[in-house]
Amino acid sequence: MSRTTPATLALDAAGIAYRLATYDYDPDAARVGLQAAEALGAPAGEVLKTLMVRADGKPACVVLASDREVSMKKLAAALGAKSAEMMKPADAERMTGYRVGGVSPFGQKRAVPTVIDADAAALPEAFVNAGQRGLQARLAPADLVRALGATVARIT
Repeated sequence: MSRTTPATLALDAAGIAYRLATYDYDPDAARVGLQAAEALGAPAGEVLKTLMVRADGKPACVVLASDREVSMKKLAAALGAKSAEMMKPADAERMTGYRVGGVSPFGQKRAVPTVIDADAAALPEAFVNAGQRGLQARLAPADLVRALGATVARIT
């Protein structure tokens, strides 16, 4: 497994301190984020998942704890949109340059608005996908917010 991805390059370029962790990715897991938390031996609330959505038809990125579900109504409001929906996996892969299960909020092909759940943003440290299935970066969510210009909102 390569430890250099567009995400790690973006983290390095932004001067963000992080530590990489690897785990055995299970493509058949019902919930990839929860499987990652279990494999890493970390609380599910400290392993953040990255979702790609469309808000009023425009792409956006969402980051929240792997044990939480996003409220599309709250997310749409945070993005100033009327509605939001999950992006189809093939569209998410094409848009980000990552495979589903390895989507990182960092180093995507094109910068899109990013929303991080307020509870996740308040954590001192958390895992976020580092751009490859089975590769996570442990970092301060505040650095994620700052580097991506993310909006922090209650979206669960």
